[in-house]
Amino acid sequence: MTAEAKASILARVLDWLRAGYPQGVPREDYVALLAVLHRKLTDDEVRQIVRELTADRTRDHPDDAIDPEEIETAISDLAKETPGDEDIGRVRSRLEAGGWQLAEPSES
Repeated sequence: MTAEAKASILARVLDWLRAGYPQGVPREDYVALLAVLHRKLTDDEVRQIVRELTADRTRDHPDDAIDPEEIETAISDLAKETPGDEDIGRVRSRLEAGGWQLAEPSES
């Protein structure tokens, strides 16, 4: 995949997330959101998206900014933690309310 194609995909994912979370991603949704993103994106792609989202949050909500290191820890913890159905459902609902339908995870 070319760098241009990769940038285009990441831009579409960011647009998708911003539509689903017009006021920014709340802290309690990051772990579930990262779990959803990891289904289709690499660790590096997720980190790029997280950098963009945390920059958005810092700009839009400076009193409740999220430190990128906090997200890096969440990404590392994701390998050890599976978000609950309630967390996934909350994230799914937010994204669907933004007009984005998610496919159901396949059973492996």
